[in-house]
Amino acid sequence: MTSPRRSRLVAAVCLAAAAALAAGCSKEEGSGTASSDTSQGAQVVQSPSADSSGSGCTLEAYGASKIDLKNAVVGFSQSEKEANPFRIAETQSIKDEAAKLGVKKLLTTNAQSQLSKQISDIKDMLAQGAQLLIVAPLNSDGLEPALQAAAAKHVPVITVDRKLNATACKDYVAFLGSDFVEQGKRAADAMIQVTGGKGKVAILLGSSGNNVTTDRTKGFVDQLKAKAPGLEIVAQQTGEFARDKGQQVMEQLIQSKPDITAVYAENDEMGLGAVTALKGAGKTPGKDVKIVSIDGTRNAVQALADGRYNGVIESNPRFGPLAFETAQKFFAGESIPENVIISDRAYDASNAKDSLSGAY
Repeated sequence: MTSPRRSRLVAAVCLAAAAALAAGCSKEEGSGTASSDTSQGAQVVQSPSADSSGSGCTLEAYGASKIDLKNAVVGFSQSEKEANPFRIAETQSIKDEAAKLGVKKLLTTNAQSQLSKQISDIKDMLAQGAQLLIVAPLNSDGLEPALQAAAAKHVPVITVDRKLNATACKDYVAFLGSDFVEQGKRAADAMIQVTGGKGKVAILLGSSGNNVTTDRTKGFVDQLKAKAPGLEIVAQQTGEFARDKGQQVMEQLIQSKPDITAVYAENDEMGLGAVTALKGAGKTPGKDVKIVSIDGTRNAVQALADGRYNGVIESNPRFGPLAFETAQKFFAGESIPENVIISDRAYDASNAKDSLSGAY
């Protein structure tokens, strides 16, 4: 016969286990992120003929010293507030991979969208002994003081998700990320598909000062000119890659340009803000106004599956495995291409529901 005390103990253990399981499930559902090492969500580098440009960089050419990452101090500089699913997934991916590899110490900072803070963050990590820096630049220009500080200590810098207007194998080792012009072109193709190539389009631009915004705009605009002159761009205004700003801009555009029939948002957060604004104005997003955006967040792919969205081009933030693999190759003496370009998927009404597990 089981004692009352033992019964209470067993019940407590069971309840704790159930709570832990529920917490794990709720975190996966609520965060909108997929595990950084799932095969469906993992980054894939394009074929060797397409993944690089430039002559490549070696440890000797860069002037750095060989280190064992397991015994190293590694610094990761995040650029923006982690209110954006892209940034959350990116930082988590770096942390997960560092833990998986057994990196001695990982330093992480967040610049909170302030260039001066990102510079000081990087200098602080160098002062703490960082031997490798992985940097998600806030802007393509302006990080020179931080890069110079790293160069003075011969610390390699690998950049992810945004390019620097700097010299590869001198100011940094390599850029890891997407072809942003191609993303813009694919978003234009998706827009042409869902609109029939006719209508009035508003562009919600990303933040200024970085190549992502410039390239995604160029790719989209050039592709519309070439393939769908019947799609007229009637407005271009920055939503600063933020949902609340995207909503605010869309609310203004609904008043000033009531005949808009399509929206191209240069990230999902702005696109989801546009959805809210359109619904508030009594319009049906996805039908009255077509919406195409870039990123591949779970919330946007869900909106697509629900019919409130019309297309999403992925920009995969799970840089952890690729960043550390690139670093390992570099420290092993291999030549690293100036640009390591990843492949991005496209979501549409036909695959959105089945693709949710790969979104973040």
